[in-house]
Amino acid sequence: MESPSGSLGDDERKRDANPSWFEVGSDRVRLLRDGVEAFPAMLDVIAAAQREVLLEMYWVGADAVGQRFREALTERARAGVKVCVIHDAVGSIGITPSWWRPLTAAGGRVVEYHSISPLDPRFRLERVELRDHRKLLVVDGRHGFTGGINLATPWLPLQEGGTGWRDDMVQVLGEASEELRTLFYRTWRKLTRESAPLDVRPLSRRHTRPVWVLASQWRTRRSIHREYVVRVSRARERVDIANSYFVPDRRVRAALFRAVRNGVHVRVLVPSKSDVLVVQFAVEALFDTLLRHGVEVWALPGTMLHAKTAIIDDEFTTIGSYNLDERSWRKNLEVNMAVEDRAFARHVRGWYERDLQSASKIELSTWRDRSVVRRGFEWAAFAMRRLW
Repeated sequence: MESPSGSLGDDERKRDANPSWFEVGSDRVRLLRDGVEAFPAMLDVIAAAQREVLLEMYWVGADAVGQRFREALTERARAGVKVCVIHDAVGSIGITPSWWRPLTAAGGRVVEYHSISPLDPRFRLERVELRDHRKLLVVDGRHGFTGGINLATPWLPLQEGGTGWRDDMVQVLGEASEELRTLFYRTWRKLTRESAPLDVRPLSRRHTRPVWVLASQWRTRRSIHREYVVRVSRARERVDIANSYFVPDRRVRAALFRAVRNGVHVRVLVPSKSDVLVVQFAVEALFDTLLRHGVEVWALPGTMLHAKTAIIDDEFTTIGSYNLDERSWRKNLEVNMAVEDRAFARHVRGWYERDLQSASKIELSTWRDRSVVRRGFEWAAFAMRRLW
């Protein structure tokens, strides 16, 4: 990824220039850690696009990262490739129509999700709380990406002007990418009233392959929330979760506690310091009850942990945009990729273990020593969890 000065950051790129691919059914999948791996992989696939580039992104930064992706999309649009972009009005609040002008002038299409400007004829007050939190890229219906990584400078390494946020993305090559494409066109149709291309496949209520898409706000077997509850409830050996805004509802907490009672080793990794203070207090409000029920809680210091990843029994892995909180469940458009494969699960857990080596384990005895004032902030933040 180019830095603000225009250099490519070769040292960082060489850190893991070719993350491992795993053959899973008819698809190939690989884990991309942080912007240093995800950004070059995404840009390479965009540059090779022949027919179609679909980007659905919560946060596109009006910064060096956003500009680099805009340039890549614009180049493809000039070459005659169909380019469609959806960005969220709140997440990409620094972006204006004029910022996108190079792309739209080249023939690309850009649509804003749920405008927050009362001057916009598309503005609806009842939609302000409903956001598109997805991070999704599909190229030529075969190359797909999703995860927690947005197109903004916090995901750049420190030496390239970023803050090195710790995050995960999954790249898929194969049929599962078509499911991401279908999801994109559902949102596109909602915003533009345009019908999807004839070759877009409808999504079945159940998955039929070992790599498949999960989504929020679906009352089907494709629901991310349902998948978490079911998978955790059925766990036999271990549950490992990394989640940036970990404020699970009662059903998820009950599943975690039930797993512990059944002898399952349950670990949760959260940031030591969130980028959103009220969320940090809400997350910490649950530490006491989690620890009392035998759930291990680990906090990653330093940079912000923004990943939304879970590995269960070294058999099932899910990576995506879904935070285990009220907003992701009830208000946001979200997307996760699910993978049933032991080799891939072990690979992802290996990196999870590496993150734990840099984290601190929260102990119940010392956690209870925190001040009454802090407890008050925690209680207030948790009580307001359905409002933010």
